[in-house]
Amino acid sequence: MRMRRLKIHPDRPIGFYHCLSRVVDRRFVLGDSEKAKFVEFMREYEAFCGVDVLSYCILSNHFHILVAVPKRPSELPSEDELLRRLDSVSGATLTASKARQMFDMFRKAKDDKAAEEFRRSIWNRLYDVSEFMKLLKQRYTQWHNRRHQRIGTLWEERFKSVLVEGAGQVLATMAAYIDLNPVRAGLVKDPKDYRWCGYAEALGGSRRAQRGLCKAQGKPVDGWKTAGAAAAYRCLLHAEGREIKDAQNEKVVSRGISAESARTVLAEKGKLSPAELVHLRVRYFTDGLALGSKEFVEGIFTAQRDQFGPKRKQGPRRMTESDAPFYTLRQLRVKPLG
Repeated sequence: MRMRRLKIHPDRPIGFYHCLSRVVDRRFVLGDSEKAKFVEFMREYEAFCGVDVLSYCILSNHFHILVAVPKRPSELPSEDELLRRLDSVSGATLTASKARQMFDMFRKAKDDKAAEEFRRSIWNRLYDVSEFMKLLKQRYTQWHNRRHQRIGTLWEERFKSVLVEGAGQVLATMAAYIDLNPVRAGLVKDPKDYRWCGYAEALGGSRRAQRGLCKAQGKPVDGWKTAGAAAAYRCLLHAEGREIKDAQNEKVVSRGISAESARTVLAEKGKLSPAELVHLRVRYFTDGLALGSKEFVEGIFTAQRDQFGPKRKQGPRRMTESDAPFYTLRQLRVKPLG
């Protein structure tokens, strides 16, 4: 029986999730036009669902999204507000026009209870990471299948998610890990040169992308330049990992951090800094269930104790690869690097 998805407690003001989904059979089917359309839909459903995409990376056969999901407001929004939100998404199964017809039908029938239930059914799609991902993946699949004259599912199983602590270094480290995916894949040497990631979008002048990375770093929301968020994030991306050449600038002395060198360091009982971790394919970032301080992970474990066996006494598992005090909820049975 698969584990129910871990989500932040509904009383908490906001939850942060690293979401990952792969194309079925891991086929390389996402070209430039497909990636552009995916980002377009991502931004539409970001606005519709009331969530904030802090950063993302769309590759040829999978994608990463770091998303902040605020607590659902207690007051049900007006009919006009819900219609406005529906009007902002293209090609949705439930359009603003269809919803308006439903509301008109309930009013004519003087069925206030049915109108209220219908309004709540739309409301329940908002402020929820599962609904955001479901709507986004479904909408993109519809477009992709029409474009490529195919049928059937596009995505491999359900999406993975890791619940991320929003304090300290953890959130910024996760954002950098995501933005460095094209570097680790050998597609570019600098994430600024990969068009389909949050960092490149921010450098391109997108205020929305800039605000997302400011939030990931705990900077003022409009502090991309004024609060030094741009410079700080670039330092994080390149710390400890830049290529170094000899005095003649001919021979590469250090190509930067690789999984092989990381294993060597681990074998010698060395540790990796958060800056070094973001350059590696560290499985905790996608398979750890929850990532953060010891207290944060223990809180998640306590709140969702029924998901774990009776022999499990504590939640936090130390990320032994890191010098930083990072903990996860799952101790990996497979090698953490690779």
